[in-house]
Formats: sequence, structure tokens, C-alpha cells
Amino acid sequence: MSDLNENNAVTAVPAAESTAALAHFRASLQFETDCADVAGALAGGSPGFVLLDVRSPAMFAQGHIPGAVNLMHGKIIASKLADYPADTLFVTYCAGPHCNGATRGAIRLAQLGRPVKVMIGGVTGWLDEGFALARHDAA
Repeated sequence: MSDLNENNAVTAVPAAESTAALAHFRASLQFETDCADVAGALAGGSPGFVLLDVRSPAMFAQGHIPGAVNLMHGKIIASKLADYPADTLFVTYCAGPHCNGATRGAIRLAQLGRPVKVMIGGVTGWLDEGFALARHDAA
């Protein structure tokens, strides 16, 4: 059994006790969702959230998740959200795990008092899961 406990980067810090781990992982779902869950909700026709693509309009036009609304994270202000009821849940995404735009957008939404989650994986995760993007040709 001692062979399993050799000191390495994984085992050097012990895992949290189960009650702490349970609280942590349950709490994480209050802040994030994943591509498969978003796809399932969108397929149902009434997802209960607004999917917000926080990338540039040019990137959005090249390919975005069907049903997403484009609003760059730097342009998220109260007046742009005025048409949405105050309790509208927003789910932000950007290019992928290498991009922090979804987090930046989530911060701006939270600062405005809006419910928000981040879709982990972004466009990269969406494609990795085998889902298609919608595209708009530039006029």
C-alpha cells in the first residue's frame, strides 16, 4: 500500500476530506456548466438562460453556438441588458479554455447584479463534444 502513497505532485498535498470535497464540487456547479448540458438545454427549446458569446462580432460570424447572442465582454453594460428581466440567467462562453473572456463577461454580469454561469470549454469544448457551430457569411 505504501507504493500508492509515494510522494509526487498529486499526492504531496492530501485530498480534502469528503465533506469538504462535496461542498466544493457542489458549489462549483453554481458558477459553471458544460457544453453537453448547454446543448441538452438548448435542444429542449426553452433552456431557461441566455447564451452569451462574448467574443468579437467577427469571431461570432465565423462560427458560434446556435441560439447564442453576441455581446463582447467589454461591452456588457446595464443598457445592453435592459430588455432582459432582472432574474435572467446568462451563460457566457468564449473561444475555449485558453481564453478568459467568458470569465470577464461573467464578472461584468455579476457586477450588474445578474445571475451568471460560465460554459467551460467554450467553442473548443463545443466542437470537441461533436456539436456544430452556426455561421454567418459577412455581407
